[in-house]
Amino acid sequence: MRNNREEISDLVFGVRAVIEAVRAEVEINKIMIQRGMQKDLFKELKEELAGKNYTLQFVPLEKLNRLTRKNHQGVIAFTSPIKYQNVEDVLQEIFENGDEPNFLILDRITDVRNFGAIARTAECSGVHAIIVPSKNSALVTGDAIKTSAGALHKIPVCKVDDLSETVQYLKSSGLRIVACTEKTDNFVFDVTLNEPSAIIMGSEEDGISKELLDLAHQRAKVPLLGTIGSYNVGVATGIILYEKMRQLITS
Repeated sequence: MRNNREEISDLVFGVRAVIEAVRAEVEINKIMIQRGMQKDLFKELKEELAGKNYTLQFVPLEKLNRLTRKNHQGVIAFTSPIKYQNVEDVLQEIFENGDEPNFLILDRITDVRNFGAIARTAECSGVHAIIVPSKNSALVTGDAIKTSAGALHKIPVCKVDDLSETVQYLKSSGLRIVACTEKTDNFVFDVTLNEPSAIIMGSEEDGISKELLDLAHQRAKVPLLGTIGSYNVGVATGIILYEKMRQLITS
């Protein structure tokens, strides 16, 4: 069982402290706010957050108390140990360097340790950046960095509000979109990966969303000989990324 205070270093708590973190543009993964929070305190916080795009969760007081015993005043912010990057800026830099873009898109992967392991594999296999949605996804925490063996300090992570819009942008920029899914007859070994591309991996629960599947140029699956029915998403990601690397090396 995980310690609820394991990532206490990633927390900023108290209305004034959170407001100052927002004003200082500290990278924040999400903000938890107590349901029925005292009105005058909430008013000040609400005014500061107006027009800003933060993930807010309204939770019972007990949940906040489990995170810290100190006086949180009904609000706790989870800060990120890295600064998230802009997809457009990363892509422009890749093109300016004369490289062929190699992106990895993670659709609603929520397990932090899966995320960290995937980031480690991505960095080792030459992925330029990882793209994740701002909601319903594991984000960069101390746990994720530890599991990634520090790779999350080296590989850019782009947090976006709409994965579909981002995929459309990458397509219009000349990237080939490949969805790794069992909903195809094409094996990863038969799909062209040695060109500018973005590979999509789906959630642990239900894979890639239909909207993203429909946007992909190609679908590819990892062969299965056993009876369990699917690989862990981190293992599947490793297989397709190393197949891409094999094609790049041997082409």
